[in-house]
Amino acid sequence: MSELVFQIVVAGVKSLIIIFALLTGFAYMTLFERKVAARIQIRYGPNRVGPFGLLQPLADGIKLFFKESPTPRGADRFVYLAAPCISATVALAAFAVIPIGPPIEIGGRQIGMYLSDASIGILYVLAVGSLGVYGITLAGWASNNKYSLLGGVRASAQMISYELSLGLSVLAVILVVGSPNMTKIVEFQGVVPLLLLQPLGFLLYLISGIAETNRAHFDLPEAESELVAGYHTEYSGMRFALFFMAEYINMITVSAIATTLYLGGYKGPIADGPWWFLLKVLALLFVYVWVRATLPRMRYDRLMNFGWRVLLPVSLLNVFLTAIGVLIIEGRV
Repeated sequence: MSELVFQIVVAGVKSLIIIFALLTGFAYMTLFERKVAARIQIRYGPNRVGPFGLLQPLADGIKLFFKESPTPRGADRFVYLAAPCISATVALAAFAVIPIGPPIEIGGRQIGMYLSDASIGILYVLAVGSLGVYGITLAGWASNNKYSLLGGVRASAQMISYELSLGLSVLAVILVVGSPNMTKIVEFQGVVPLLLLQPLGFLLYLISGIAETNRAHFDLPEAESELVAGYHTEYSGMRFALFFMAEYINMITVSAIATTLYLGGYKGPIADGPWWFLLKVLALLFVYVWVRATLPRMRYDRLMNFGWRVLLPVSLLNVFLTAIGVLIIEGRV
């Protein structure tokens, strides 16, 4: 087998594995959230479908598959149908450059546990991640519903506000490591995780990541008490499921990026491996659920004020202090 054919086959297999893992993770993340939130709120959670409720995601999928999906009168049909596909596709694409484990050897060839080892990996993630808001905004506009349109506009404003803080928190990591390559960032943390060097950056990233994925208590594009269901008010069945899937996959991706940038990725105290990566991602997903189950939704004007007047100045200060620290260490100051 020629090298080119081998690389194409490997890339195809990796893509299928990543898609399968993310879709499975999405399904059981819904169960994980409902179980954890139930325990926090002193409830049982799903426990009827299958042992310990483990088949609940399957039951939910079957219900959504057979649910009617009408198109609202006056909607832009093409954009209305394309919007959930855009959100789901972007969510899956963002995971392509995240290394989940050390390289493995198969048939005398070394295979990296990532789809692509892009030299600008983290910049790719930021670029692709920012496209997700197009699906939400287009859905709100195409639905011919004023509540949906308000949800889409809110999503755009929220993305612009918190994308700045998220990008600046990542910039501080690039300054420390000297490269936006995700694999090099993990290798840099062989001894000391960047969480110890960038605790403020980690906190800023986590807050901005929750806001970017429109999760409570930053879920203002949905805000059922104000906008019925916001941008997905007019969606049901599998069309709604695609938005639902994009949200949960984005949660997994944000947690995976935080693990890679700040928690050492797949590196652990005993032996490096993908199990460390998985445990760290699960811990961050627990934080997602914990926040949702305990904090109330913010008022919209306070959300914007917090993004522009608190997070952005603090992010700029973190980048400034990081740059000064790097210059001192390198002996340039």
